[in-house]
Amino acid sequence: MNKVYILGGAQTDFERNWEKEGKNMTALLREAVFDGLKGAGLTFDDVRELNKNNRVACFVGNFIAEKYTEQGHLGALLTEVNPAFYGVPSARYEAACASGSAAIDAAQTKIQAGEYDVAVVVGWELMKTVDSRTGGDFLGRAAFYEKEGKGINMPFPRLFGKLADETLKKYGTNEKRYMDALAQIAAINYANAKRNPLAQTRKWFMSYKQASTRGTDTNPIVGGRLAVSDCSQVTDGAAVVVLASENFVRGRGLRDKPVIKGYGHRVAPMLFDRKMEDNRGSSYILPWTRQAVLDAYRRSGLTVEDIDVFETHDCFTSSEYAAVSAFGLTEPGREYEAVESGMIAFDGKKPINPGGGLIGCGHPVGASGVRMFLDLYKQVSGEAGGYQISGVRNAMMLNFGGSATTNYVFVVGEYR
Repeated sequence: MNKVYILGGAQTDFERNWEKEGKNMTALLREAVFDGLKGAGLTFDDVRELNKNNRVACFVGNFIAEKYTEQGHLGALLTEVNPAFYGVPSARYEAACASGSAAIDAAQTKIQAGEYDVAVVVGWELMKTVDSRTGGDFLGRAAFYEKEGKGINMPFPRLFGKLADETLKKYGTNEKRYMDALAQIAAINYANAKRNPLAQTRKWFMSYKQASTRGTDTNPIVGGRLAVSDCSQVTDGAAVVVLASENFVRGRGLRDKPVIKGYGHRVAPMLFDRKMEDNRGSSYILPWTRQAVLDAYRRSGLTVEDIDVFETHDCFTSSEYAAVSAFGLTEPGREYEAVESGMIAFDGKKPINPGGGLIGCGHPVGASGVRMFLDLYKQVSGEAGGYQISGVRNAMMLNFGGSATTNYVFVVGEYR
């Protein structure tokens, strides 16, 4: 099977509010794609030349622009970025918060099949166009809206609050120990964000003490046991990665570019309650998430011991907690050990989200999978700057849509 290389990419500054700047989605895409091509060492003229022989395509990840910006047909929207995209095959991919990963998956498949030599993957979302209550209702479409979102204020904090409840119930973990671990996860992600010049919360303050003191004016409860400190952010932003075939890389004389070593893609029951019913025969709270990770290990030929850094979908601290065992860092039910020991901290043995994750860096839902993938590339290529982990050879990400319904895992590593 043909190898798929990563040439580079870019992300926008997730702190920005594009509507307040008077800029629309076209401005967002123009900036992101220009910087993404530059980060990959390409130009719009390169895109034109590749398109003459039908060797380039574009893949757009976005969840729900139809609600936030009243715009669909998002693949074709790239023709508004630059005339170089006239005639270039392009389409939109949607899988809720895993939309960016769905676009990456489609792109890598086309390159593996030999259809294209270069794939430009764009993930984006503008979320600050509406108030928080309206936005929460929009995001409810990532669940089974009629049963889990419609008429419910902030449905996703409630769903991931239920994940916390079910985790305690399944494993019998001491509640204080569990909640303290969630607070520590929040504190780690906020601290890591301060290392990242593009993170949304890089100027914010969040200590372990504040994160562990829930139900206060500064850290109110938003869903079940979860408070504001346990939540990812409402974010405007885009991320771009450029993938390439081995023929293209060799033809350009490029060396030492990271490759996609493995992937996993599994879908769990849509309804949260059915997920919990489904896990009764498994030791894992999210068995299909675990299976996606196992598929990625199998395809890559690697084990958890070979992975130097992880990116995970910390839409809420309860989801990162569940990811710890899904990755294989601890046995299920003992995830707190990785938190308490410092294993997942920036200077730990197996760091998670060194750039801040969704909680610290931000979560423009259609862009998050691409941003996470870009950060794997940065870690492996040594380009992560202030949040670089030393000596990274292999990195893994977990990105999911809905209440861990669509699960995507990618492994990026050095090519040897």
